[in-house]
Amino acid sequence: MNATWSRFNITSIVLGFAFLYLPIVLLIVFSFNESKLVTVWGGFSTKWYVSLFHNQGLMDATWVTARVGLISATVATVLGTLAALTLTRYTRFKGRVLFSGMVFAPLVMPEVITGLSLLLLFVAVGLDRGFLTVTLAHITLTMCFVAVVVQSRLMTFDRSLEEAAMDLGATPVKTFFQITLPVIMPAIVSGWMLAFTLSLDDLVIASFTSGPGATTLPMKIYSQVRLGVTPEINAACTILIAVVAIGVIIASLANKRREVQRQLDEQAAQRGRR
Repeated sequence: MNATWSRFNITSIVLGFAFLYLPIVLLIVFSFNESKLVTVWGGFSTKWYVSLFHNQGLMDATWVTARVGLISATVATVLGTLAALTLTRYTRFKGRVLFSGMVFAPLVMPEVITGLSLLLLFVAVGLDRGFLTVTLAHITLTMCFVAVVVQSRLMTFDRSLEEAAMDLGATPVKTFFQITLPVIMPAIVSGWMLAFTLSLDDLVIASFTSGPGATTLPMKIYSQVRLGVTPEINAACTILIAVVAIGVIIASLANKRREVQRQLDEQAAQRGRR
């Protein structure tokens, strides 16, 4: 019975991963296809990557997406970290429930409703749709994810470290930047990476809030796919996958290195107390 269930579990896991990742593997493979037909293998070639960099429309959309992602992820990380600190450190203040609901609302709100609401807001205030509106929309979308990641780290934070620093004469600001911030930095970096990835991936909200000159890469790809998939789109998606994968690997290695250093520092401190 155990062997049967073991084989069943292994088969289920293999089929599950194949369902999730086999389409991505096929997309990457066919980005190096010589043939214009994306489903017929015509030999290995990198000409579609060369053609991609000469496609001005895709290049402009990529540049817009990169700028929106970098700016929105950075601002969302700052705001999300401040929101997490507020919710964690100040557990009793008037309007806390309302503030918490406003911070985490985009987590459960359908993107169609969020996009339409932001569109109506921008129209009401007379703000022309473009790069700024897309960036503001992505900040609204991704800030709550950063707040969740940072708040989970702050919930397990040892407040005695801050108390010890302030007992030794450190100001609250100095304590935050020298004690609190280095400890929660892995969570902040993870939140930034998540926000950046969500910004790169967003299509629905960007469709509502974009305007002339602010077409993101997902919007560009979607508009072209409706007319038929081309090898250039496969190449663009492969580069996007590579960028995200490299970013995740770098962040994981940095967090692992920081964690190892923290453990070494704790061991050295314990030996010093002995």
